[in-house]
Amino acid sequence: MTHLKVGDKAPDFSGIDQNGKSHSLADYKGKKLVVFFYPKANTPGCTAEACDLRDNYERFKANNYELLGVSADSAKAQKKFEEKYSFPFPLLADEDKSVIEAFNVWGPKTFMGRLFNGIHRITFVIDENGIIEDVITKVKTKEHAAQILK
Repeated sequence: MTHLKVGDKAPDFSGIDQNGKSHSLADYKGKKLVVFFYPKANTPGCTAEACDLRDNYERFKANNYELLGVSADSAKAQKKFEEKYSFPFPLLADEDKSVIEAFNVWGPKTFMGRLFNGIHRITFVIDENGIIEDVITKVKTKEHAAQILK
């Protein structure tokens, strides 16, 4: 799906989270950044994925990682998602799909035999200098932290 690969420079993105705070790639210089794209807040797979990352958040912090979730949901929907599950990380409300398109994770999908365009569940691990060090395209929603912190 995405054309980005290990060794590429991460796209210089900018977006607003569920609390109205702006985030850009430059904000994370000097830290490792996990950018995880998910189709829709409060759906079973997305909830399992985000809760697994939440439950392992201290492990991420101990290894100098920051986490950033991204979907095309509204800030209001992202806020409800965050509050319902007590997520300690920001969730970008990328309604204009600028971040989604920068990472090229929007495209054709099939669900229950129906073809449509949507967000592909893909995670990017970006190093301290803004270089992609891992692209996870086969996300295991209940074991995602282990896939990242291998």
